[in-house]
Amino acid sequence: MAGHDTGAAVAAVPAQNERFAYLSCGTWSLLGIETKDAIINEKSFEYNFTNEGGIEGTTRFLKNICGMWLLERSRKEWADAGQKDDMGNDVPTNVNIINAEATEAPAFRSFINPDAACFANPANMVQVIQTYCKETNQPVPQGYKQIARCIFESLAMRYRQVLGYLKDLAPFSIEKLHVIGGGTYNQNLMQFAANSIGMPVVTGPVEGTAIGNIMLQAKAAGLVRDMFEMRSIISNSIDMKTYEPQDTEAWDEAYQRYLEVC
Repeated sequence: MAGHDTGAAVAAVPAQNERFAYLSCGTWSLLGIETKDAIINEKSFEYNFTNEGGIEGTTRFLKNICGMWLLERSRKEWADAGQKDDMGNDVPTNVNIINAEATEAPAFRSFINPDAACFANPANMVQVIQTYCKETNQPVPQGYKQIARCIFESLAMRYRQVLGYLKDLAPFSIEKLHVIGGGTYNQNLMQFAANSIGMPVVTGPVEGTAIGNIMLQAKAAGLVRDMFEMRSIISNSIDMKTYEPQDTEAWDEAYQRYLEVC
């Protein structure tokens, strides 16, 4: 049994061995590892991780972090306000266009802590992002491209930060990050994540909860032996993409600025 939707989604991670971390990336994100035993100590308490029951007696050791909520709220505000870009055109509301055009903005200009309380449910997300940057003595992002790039780079930096906590606590070395969920459609964010963490990012499946649920039912019916066979079938049945780290020196330098700010 997976217990609930997140458990089913993690069951669908097409990993080849235990040396991986997973990121369930959607409106909100869950970043964690799969272990045999719960991890309960002062550091896990300090980092605010949780232990949840997983499949076949495993433990899902994970931390809740922010996700595409930041962009979803910003995108809604741009649409509701009918805002124009610098050329006088309507700000695009299509998420794929925003994702692609974010790379046109300058890199590493401003960072936010995606998990800061001010971003939980503000009246105006864009304004709060700009205020955060102003109050932390950074350039204030202007326009949808700069706002979106700030969000994507900040999320990638936060992934690196939380993955660092996991490396400090995991009973094994972490060699790659598996990302599941709708956030995998954002190829720029996935590449940023790989650049930031300095290890391969493997994406898919998108519908992890549904696929994990199906395969667990197949296991209960005796059609598959265990989670390793389950994951092998999944990896051979879906489209996966691997993002290799790029420009790691620049990202390492920028990460130090992120830590100073956030």
